Amino acid sequence: MEKEQVWRGHVVVIPYPSQGHINPLLQFAKRLASKGLKATIATTHYTVKSINTPIVSVEAISDGYDEGGVADAPDTDTYLKAFKSFGSKTLSQLIQKSETTASPVTCVIYDAFLPWALDVGLLTLPIKMEDLPLSIPGLYKLNYPDLPAFLKDPDSHPAYLAMLLGQFHNLHQADWILGNTFDDLELQFPAGEGISDLWKGTLIGPMIPSAYLDGQIEGDRGYGASLWKPLDDKCKKWLELKPAGSVAYVSFGSMVALTPKQMEEIAWGLKESGIHFLWVVKESERGKLPQGFIEATEEKGLVVTWCQQLELLENKAIGCFVTHCGWNSTLEALCLGVPMVGVPKFSDQYTNVKFIEEVWGVGVRAKEEEDGTVGREQLWFCLREVMNGKRSQEMRRNAVKCRELAKKAISEGGSSDNNINEFVSHVCSGGKEKVKEEKHMNGF
Repeated sequence: MEKEQVWRGHVVVIPYPSQGHINPLLQFAKRLASKGLKATIATTHYTVKSINTPIVSVEAISDGYDEGGVADAPDTDTYLKAFKSFGSKTLSQLIQKSETTASPVTCVIYDAFLPWALDVGLLTLPIKMEDLPLSIPGLYKLNYPDLPAFLKDPDSHPAYLAMLLGQFHNLHQADWILGNTFDDLELQFPAGEGISDLWKGTLIGPMIPSAYLDGQIEGDRGYGASLWKPLDDKCKKWLELKPAGSVAYVSFGSMVALTPKQMEEIAWGLKESGIHFLWVVKESERGKLPQGFIEATEEKGLVVTWCQQLELLENKAIGCFVTHCGWNSTLEALCLGVPMVGVPKFSDQYTNVKFIEEVWGVGVRAKEEEDGTVGREQLWFCLREVMNGKRSQEMRRNAVKCRELAKKAISEGGSSDNNINEFVSHVCSGGKEKVKEEKHMNGF
């Protein structure tokens, strides 16, 4: 029986489908194969038959013109767009297929004419249940429920996906990459130790008004921009009559629109919990409330169209925050020490809630049904768990710890304050300090 070849790695090489591009990349693939790597040329269906070399594998990907290649396209622009669309999908499938073999793809080398291959090589979409957990150096392992929506279903929001991927194409040219979070939140856990190697960002957060943390900016109690008319007095007066830690504040942000079914389940879940609640329901969403709900809960609940969220979270009556887990809301709750019930609906919210529940230990995730709805019993259970369950005190302690870490980071001498000072010095010097440093590091 012939002994199976043991490879040191598996490289896929993708040339633009013309002779002058195929030849040098094919030769490079042969060189790599001679060094002990499995080398695969991924080329179009039209050109795949023209390649035959014993030490390099050949696989077909689609350019959208499988019968006649570029000659069948009406013009070059149309061909390139088709190649990007069909090529991305079929290259992704090729990489995924290799994961089931003894030689999964470990490297993608692409022709300069095909930059979209980098996006596929970085992340094969869509990510499926059988591909998980997703493990990235320096980050926690992510299971299917933890992934951002556009990774699970990239066709659901193609414009957002393109925008998010597009932000990296020139990132290497930026002098600074600033992140709205802080060192102690991201780096205090073992998995966070690799983040600084993976992503050279400077953390300058939390970016919430100074009055709620360090007080360095006089009179800074609001962001200074609001798309909604606040109802502060009504909220405050209602909260004044409630015991400390007895109220669940419920808000799903300015963009999320719940389905009528989800609104109904949230509504009756709040009622059946028996807990005081203050629910922000935008004017455009009020028609989705169950008939008679407001009247049936007037002794326990208050439904308003908007409130100043920071002032609410700071109020001593608030015991937990039922949130969509957008990053701004998550950061505000962390900075004000409020435990959370996560009901994610979009984008990074699914990943944020993993950290809320499993990493920082400041809340729980409400589990969804198959149609994406959080049922009333599940919401009721989560509210009880956070407000007065077995782990509620632990969550409160962790939330208070996060608040103290946030204050420390942004206060004078804290990690974020120091990073901001360094950035200011760089700006004031016109970047000269960085140039001097780089020259020194390079031995000039």
